[in-house]
Amino acid sequence: MTSDITPGSPGVGSHRAEPAGPQDDLVTQIAAALPEWLPTQRWFGGKDREITAVRPLAATDLPAGDDVLLLHLVVEVEQGDRREPYQLLIGHRDDQVPDVPASASIPLPDGPAVYEASGDADLTCHLLDLIAGSTTVDGLHFAPEPGAELESGLRGHPISTEQSNTSIVYGGQYILKLFRRLTPGTNKDLVLHRALREVQSAHIADPLGSISGELAGDSVTFGMLQRFMSDAADGWVMATTSVRDFLADASDLPPGDLGGDFSGEAYRLGRAVADVHADLARALGTREADAAELAATASAMVERLERVAASVPELAPHADGISDVFRAVAEVPTPVTAQSVHGDLHLGQVLRTLQGWLLLDFEGEPAADVAERATLRSPLRDVAGMLRSFDYAAQQLLVGQAEDEREAERAAAWARHNRAAFCDGYAKVAGHDPRDQAALLRAFELDKAVYEVAYEHANRPDWLLVPLASIDRLTTEGS
Repeated sequence: MTSDITPGSPGVGSHRAEPAGPQDDLVTQIAAALPEWLPTQRWFGGKDREITAVRPLAATDLPAGDDVLLLHLVVEVEQGDRREPYQLLIGHRDDQVPDVPASASIPLPDGPAVYEASGDADLTCHLLDLIAGSTTVDGLHFAPEPGAELESGLRGHPISTEQSNTSIVYGGQYILKLFRRLTPGTNKDLVLHRALREVQSAHIADPLGSISGELAGDSVTFGMLQRFMSDAADGWVMATTSVRDFLADASDLPPGDLGGDFSGEAYRLGRAVADVHADLARALGTREADAAELAATASAMVERLERVAASVPELAPHADGISDVFRAVAEVPTPVTAQSVHGDLHLGQVLRTLQGWLLLDFEGEPAADVAERATLRSPLRDVAGMLRSFDYAAQQLLVGQAEDEREAERAAAWARHNRAAFCDGYAKVAGHDPRDQAALLRAFELDKAVYEVAYEHANRPDWLLVPLASIDRLTTEGS
């Protein structure tokens, strides 16, 4: 190990105002480089604002062998009045160039060549070994789940499609999710997976281990290890392939009359989501939301709408119609059943295996705070999220293309066909049709669409047409 990165860390949860040694100096240099580097990373959630400061909160040197550094680093990212902690893995090698993308390199004017190491298979293998060995390193706890027997020594490769976190696959057997933006307490994703495992849910990949510790006096989950389903197909890929084939067909046949029809899978997916909702209710219970809570929900929806409409001019013409739908929530008959739900359900959060559909990533909506994610909610929020995803799948091929009325009509027909099939499947298991609660379902869909408008405006302006087209339909046609 070179002298400028000598091991010795402040430890998880520590704070130092002044550098206290060679590694502290390295951490300070890395923090200074992060305001320019972080916005280039797909998983960074603060692209909507300028970074005003980055402060190191904790650094832990993880054992990774001679002549290499694997540093677990937590930094606080300041963006005006917003301060959020993020997790990074920092790598350095003395004698060789790592096999990682150029975008992983973190340029330091006067320091060694360091990089974000989640893509370095020779280094990330040590994370699995630490979990398998139930190891604690300076307050970082690497532990298998009770009864889990893990194979160590497997190399890890990241999944490139992940957005808000980073997942590493080990030997086609395990997948480790590293939570990038950290939240106090045990992560909801781990909490709900553990609860679903206890009731033997058929629609999850079992949790096998975790990485945890403390940060500024609060417990925090850094990572979760699960069984990797090597035979799985991505729900978004399956759906968009069906859309592509449907739009490419020159006939005017409806979606159910062509090869590659997705509605059978949409129906089975609806059944799986209803099963998971029943499992969560059995594991964690339910409660009844009263009129006051529905009124508060309506007010929160209107508040978000006003905030987004003030910054996205394209949304403003629809604001009155959306507000009317949101305010109607306060008039919905009570009580309304609330329970633990997925919170951010869409086609990219489901996998189709040989045994059936699996649901992933129970963290909740990325923009929501911890308290909001933990709140018991109507299962219709998850139904609305999936219905929004069918709209996205149908319209994604139209993004960036010249306006084509026939293509738009056929995309809408595909969405209607599969939205109906999903609701049919959900109703078969749940014993009630989500479409019978039209006022709530419509409001939840529109609330999700408003969130999407804010996201697309900040990250992918060309995609604004997708949620705006759905908003126009929901405020004029009603479904």
